[in-house]
Amino acid sequence: MITGIVYLVGAGPGDPELISVKGRRVLAEADCVIYDYLADKSLVQNLKCELIYVGKQGGNHTLRQDDISELVAAKALEGKKVVRLKGGDPFIFGRGGEEAELLVEKNVPFEIVPGVSSFYSAPAYAGIPLTHRDFSNAFEVISGHRRSDADDTEDVNFPEYNPEKTFVFLMGMKNLEHISSRLINEKNFPKDTPVGIITWGTKPEQRVVTAPLNKIADTVEKAQLKPPAIIIMGGVVSLRDSLRWFDKQPLFGKQIVVTRTREQASKLSEMLIPMGARVIEFPTIEIKKLGTAGKLFDSISAMSKYDWIIFTSQNAVNIFFEEVFESGKDARIFSKIKIAAIGRASADELKKYGLTADLVPPQYVAESLLEEMGRLNLSGKKILLPCSAEARTVLSDGLKSLGADVNRIHIYSAVKPETIDAEILEQVKQSDIVTFTSSSTVRNFFDIVKPGDQVLASIGPVTSKTLEEHGATPQITASEYTITGLVQAMVEYYSMK
Repeated sequence: MITGIVYLVGAGPGDPELISVKGRRVLAEADCVIYDYLADKSLVQNLKCELIYVGKQGGNHTLRQDDISELVAAKALEGKKVVRLKGGDPFIFGRGGEEAELLVEKNVPFEIVPGVSSFYSAPAYAGIPLTHRDFSNAFEVISGHRRSDADDTEDVNFPEYNPEKTFVFLMGMKNLEHISSRLINEKNFPKDTPVGIITWGTKPEQRVVTAPLNKIADTVEKAQLKPPAIIIMGGVVSLRDSLRWFDKQPLFGKQIVVTRTREQASKLSEMLIPMGARVIEFPTIEIKKLGTAGKLFDSISAMSKYDWIIFTSQNAVNIFFEEVFESGKDARIFSKIKIAAIGRASADELKKYGLTADLVPPQYVAESLLEEMGRLNLSGKKILLPCSAEARTVLSDGLKSLGADVNRIHIYSAVKPETIDAEILEQVKQSDIVTFTSSSTVRNFFDIVKPGDQVLASIGPVTSKTLEEHGATPQITASEYTITGLVQAMVEYYSMK
């Protein structure tokens, strides 16, 4: 039997970008991933390997720890490359050491991939440094709860007070009142010791409260904070107000729905996440190539007869080039033809194929391109327009009225996805903002779910008009009809509010 290998990987504190480069690599190579409650789900959602959830939340355990350790070893003994994905760092209050001991006992090879621990990263995202020359020259990290098998005589290993130290308690929220009382009454901690509580640190759900030690339990109860949380004590907590940065991001805490295709969602998501948003990717369209290969092949073969080709979207660019390459040709077929693109995104997509658009209108809509081309003599000019079946006819009709000979070919359709994730659908219903980047995203979204009181954000006037046709009024319409413009419009909207 061939024995596999186990990677004990720290997923970091919550922000999925804080996992290590090696951690991402072994995840991508894994045959099996066994992951915890605190490992961000986005780290595993697109993996094609076997996924096993063994999360432990409060007293609700999917599996006992001993069973988890046995499962990890068993999967490796099947010859698999196994990633045991744990929140934070596997060797810092993560019981990774126990899992590694069993692997040694069973002669299973393993590697440790350290992770960013919550004990310092969550305070950092809250604007609280663990050390500072004016407040603290050392820190102590303490488990805030006892072992599950401890007897009644055992308690938390409470530290001795030191005014030049920072104290961090992990997993101590359920014992907060007990911890604060014991520290004051038995360990001589001053009642006014600054304390910060950070829940869901490094994530858009992060919340932070501060209070003196003798009032922190009541403050937390009033704020209704729940685990997972970090408790941090010491003078450094007083720096929170001046150094806070994460929860001052322009879209912090906003749950924003991205309705673009799964392949295109990443660009918008990547712009929203650094601004503190929680992104819910809910693709409402799938791009389906249409059976027009014969017509398109004939047009590609006869490209020298055309004067212009117009691309109305990135999808049109990519699908057109797929057919170009399939026909055995390349970008040289454009040597005698002018190219127009509606929008910067389409023009940028053309550059990936070594082509620069001759004409990009100032406004990224068909009407603006039509106005620009109206300044040219199009009488008798042959124009190829490969586009979506759902594309408006305003461009082709307008070009024909200018005397052009337009060959409009439907090369793809933006269809509704065949399957809808029920869990994601519930998140969509609870979201703050829904973004729409095309009329197709609007039509399909409304066919799947009716929006509630969310803010509706549109990429431009054409998409906004489609929203209005569906009885909805967009609160946000981008003035620049691009993804960047859409994000900027959302930032401006919330800045004004």
